[in-house]
Amino acid sequence: MPLFEYACRSCDREFEALVRAGQAPECPSCGGTDLERRLSVFAAHTNTSGAAQTPAVGACGRCGDPRGPGACSLN
Repeated sequence: MPLFEYACRSCDREFEALVRAGQAPECPSCGGTDLERRLSVFAAHTNTSGAAQTPAVGACGRCGDPRGPGACSLN
């Protein structure tokens, strides 16, 4: 089930909803169905002190696989 973000055009509430195939989401505040799907940005929880980290790039150049270019499934 995908998680989508919506904005209700009737009451301007923004919310997230799990949507199954064939289901139409409703606003939890007003029950309206005139919704705008918003671009979702996912977050990943890490144990860092808040500083942005870039993934280590190794010999592969894309995933860091030490076996070299073409060794991983990303190529």
